[in-house]
Amino acid sequence: MLGKRTLTGRIGFALAILLLVSFSLLPFAQILSTSLKHQYDWGNPSLIPQTINLDAYKELLGLTEAKKVEIPAAIQKILNNPKLPKDKKEAIAAKYTSNENLFPFGKYMLNSVIFSVGAATFSLIFSVMGAYSISRLRFKGQVVIQRSVLFVYMVGGVLLMVPLYQMAMNIGLASSLWGSAFCLFLIYIVQTLPVGMYMLGNYFRGIPFALEEAAMMDGCSRKEAIIKVVLPLSLPMLATVFIYCFIIGWNEYLFASVFLKQYPEFHTLPLALQELFVSKNAIWDRIMAASMLTLAPIVICFLFASRFMKGGKTDGGVKG
Repeated sequence: MLGKRTLTGRIGFALAILLLVSFSLLPFAQILSTSLKHQYDWGNPSLIPQTINLDAYKELLGLTEAKKVEIPAAIQKILNNPKLPKDKKEAIAAKYTSNENLFPFGKYMLNSVIFSVGAATFSLIFSVMGAYSISRLRFKGQVVIQRSVLFVYMVGGVLLMVPLYQMAMNIGLASSLWGSAFCLFLIYIVQTLPVGMYMLGNYFRGIPFALEEAAMMDGCSRKEAIIKVVLPLSLPMLATVFIYCFIIGWNEYLFASVFLKQYPEFHTLPLALQELFVSKNAIWDRIMAASMLTLAPIVICFLFASRFMKGGKTDGGVKG
């Protein structure tokens, strides 16, 4: 019969799912394994390290102190000179503290958090207003806006990179640090806003308008009905849109490499990891540990928001 599965079919389907999941998780397992291995264990094909090595994680998280380098005898004589001011002695001694191999992971992560969370927040706010307008209100040109809202998203970032950078240069924004950061922030919002409006618009249409009418009959204004009725019922999609916008900003490399290349203090994690990979300090366990720590906020974000990702909250809200 149609829809009836045999035992062999069920086993084959389970094996196919297991194979697909294993294939998807294998790269992440390899990254985690390499990040926990010592240098002598890098050539070991096994995913299980012979000895767990956490030095790379401690270094990236700032849990290790800078190493002291032996000061040459000639420099030591200068430091012992009582006539030398104290501030100059400290400046000379600081040059013999080896911290050039330390990767400022925390600073780059903070930059990524500021750009991605800020852009995702503003994009979500604008998406809610635009999606509600398209799905609930009636105005001239509504159909055209509704059908063309995804046009910006359909154009590849490579095609927009040069004209956007030229526009930023012509108005003088790309010539300064804060101007470049502001341009990148706007680009992240423009990149994520169309899909956010499209997703929320479809979700708002699934919420019965009778719920808003009932709230307005009880004395609520339209704004209050949106805040007290529509938004609470839309928490699953709001969380989904925020996570989507956050991931786009967190993983974005192309525009960050153009607008922030000359400002190392504002580098985001994708840009910093690429420079770490090609630098003289490129060590496999450090690179893989940085990759795992870069992946961690996305996983935590999904786990935290998973309780919101369920539907059916409007079931029974309106009687037929």
